Amino acid sequence: MPSFHSRLPGNRAFIAYWPPAENTNQLKLAVKDNIDMKGVVTTAGSERLARKRAPAEKDASCLAIARQRNVLIVGKANLSEFAVAPSGFNEYFGTPASPLSSSRKLLPGGSSCGSAVAVASGMADVAFGTDTAGSIRVPAAWCGVVGLKTTHGLVPIDGVFPIEPEHLDTVGPMGKDIAHTVQGMDLLQDGFAALYAAAVAAKPSAQEIRIGRLTLKGTDPKIDQAVDEALAKTGFQVVPLDDGVREEWERAKKDGNTIAAAGAWISDKRFRFALGVAARTKSAIRAGQIAYLTSYESAVARQAEWQNTLKEIFTKVDFIALPTLQTPPPPIPPNLKIGAHGSAHARTAKYGGREFRGQPGGGAADSAA
Repeated sequence: MPSFHSRLPGNRAFIAYWPPAENTNQLKLAVKDNIDMKGVVTTAGSERLARKRAPAEKDASCLAIARQRNVLIVGKANLSEFAVAPSGFNEYFGTPASPLSSSRKLLPGGSSCGSAVAVASGMADVAFGTDTAGSIRVPAAWCGVVGLKTTHGLVPIDGVFPIEPEHLDTVGPMGKDIAHTVQGMDLLQDGFAALYAAAVAAKPSAQEIRIGRLTLKGTDPKIDQAVDEALAKTGFQVVPLDDGVREEWERAKKDGNTIAAAGAWISDKRFRFALGVAARTKSAIRAGQIAYLTSYESAVARQAEWQNTLKEIFTKVDFIALPTLQTPPPPIPPNLKIGAHGSAHARTAKYGGREFRGQPGGGAADSAA
């Protein structure tokens, strides 16, 4: 494998790409380029690390099962620099466009933008991404694929470029559909496919499953309509959740975003004046400093309260359904070297999903509608 990384032409899904042989029957896996692969530079989407970092001395632990099963790794997938932007924008390696439109170049969502586009375009069967505050779920929604944020601590994260490893950082799978996402998860947790099959066998009918429907203020009506139509079509028992649950959810979402923002300061503050780091990334790091100094400790302190709230909700429903994102993807902006884009996008995207649950990965569901 090459130890260098070049800005590749094409859809920019990959930072380093190793084309598979034609008609190969091996499962093709894309690995987000903040996950170490032995002998390859982990760029974390950064010009500075691409130029200055040495190749990884060993694989990240999360690759162990894929290696044992001889899965074909086809490349290191693109991402927002240091995985801190929800847009998927990368001014150095280029921004892969969402495949949802052939007439306009739309933002793919981030930070696991390359993983989502690689799967959506067929360049990979499954992909590994990372998710701290939506970085798998956001690009899955805006690229029309499936993504799963795993339970914190379930999949090892040593060898993964960190943001907030103590509370939020996870590695998870992405696939074009549920079946491929299950395959991907089985590469991260040995035996997951069998567990999934057993769960389906235990409740084979949608009518046996209770879905708590959570609606959020400010959601595009067409998105809410798509979620409701999907739930009705499948025949789930839909249980509307009240305003009190929504208020608790919004507070927990704010706390999770605070912790994630502070993580950018905790993990990346050494880069705040570094050459070869984008202005928008430095802006995110500086914003993280404010979050860390003003709100981080109180947000962490409320985790147990939120977990108890969820335990009560899950005595009444099996899952919670809501849109991953409350708005459709906007166009990719010009590659202007300004620091405001990432933070402004985070405000306008209206991310509806929730991290910081501390709940099993199946405990709540975000719709990719």
